[in-house]
Amino acid sequence: LGPSLPAAEARGTVLPPARKGDVWRALVRYRPAAIALIDGVFESEPSVWHHEILDALDAGVRVFGGASMGALRAAELRARGMIGVGRIFEWYRDGRITDDSEVALLHAGAEHGFRPLTVPLVNVRWAAECARRAHVLRPAEGRALVSAAERIFYQERTWPRVLEALAAPARARWERFEVPDLKAEDARETLRAAAQPRSRWPVAPRQPAPSSLVRRARLDSAEIERLRRRSDSRELAEAGLRRALIAGWARECGLRPSPREVRAAELSWRKRLRLRTRAALCVRTGLTEAELLRACEELALEKLALDHAPRMIADGPAADEGLAAEARLRGLWDR
Repeated sequence: LGPSLPAAEARGTVLPPARKGDVWRALVRYRPAAIALIDGVFESEPSVWHHEILDALDAGVRVFGGASMGALRAAELRARGMIGVGRIFEWYRDGRITDDSEVALLHAGAEHGFRPLTVPLVNVRWAAECARRAHVLRPAEGRALVSAAERIFYQERTWPRVLEALAAPARARWERFEVPDLKAEDARETLRAAAQPRSRWPVAPRQPAPSSLVRRARLDSAEIERLRRRSDSRELAEAGLRRALIAGWARECGLRPSPREVRAAELSWRKRLRLRTRAALCVRTGLTEAELLRACEELALEKLALDHAPRMIADGPAADEGLAAEARLRGLWDR
């Protein structure tokens, strides 16, 4: 939440305008049941990624979007389960507006509460429409107002600049008009929708899994840097790669672990880390529940491939051959 609505009007955990990675970080840090995405950056820094929202939906989190960046993302992801709220979302959904610049505006920094300094085009459109309905503006005057706003760069679009398009009589009528703030109205509606008590959606990792590019972007760079400094970092990387390659190969061979096998992999993991619950394992590993289930599926696939090694390739190796080969490699062979 940022320039669309003062933070004081929101309840729950309020975070600044979303940027790339913020939804992922919120999933790990707060474990939310619902997320209301309203404001987001889009030019100064990379915008919130669609993949983050999809990961939240996979994790059973209800994601609502409206008013600004949230409305745009909700229109783009409504078929995947994101819930759009408000008139701006409906305009994007129905194709009445298409450009992300429709909701763009210049605003102050966090120290000033992200106060808006310019007016977004969607607010001008709605104000002109309301003014026509209230007979404050004639249809031609309303169109002129919107056309003038469209020609002004969003960082320079203020009401005084926009109102220069009106003749003096129309401006006089406008002065008596209570100008609506559509983004604020939609932001309030989005917050109300997200605050309604609802059960979480079922956790369901999407298929196919996110690409390597997305998986790498999801990683915590500070944690990766810490791990790289470990003396056994190469060993850890090779073990992880080996598991991922075996699981990927097994999947391409048509193997699919049963729910029972995935559950067994999870229990084994929890036992190894001495954790009693799935929630504790999520916290310890920094994974959402959906990501955890995908990791457990990978563990189960690796076990399936190893258990069926003699049949995975022509003249495949038996378990005793693997035992002997590894013992020799480690200098444990005594004969």
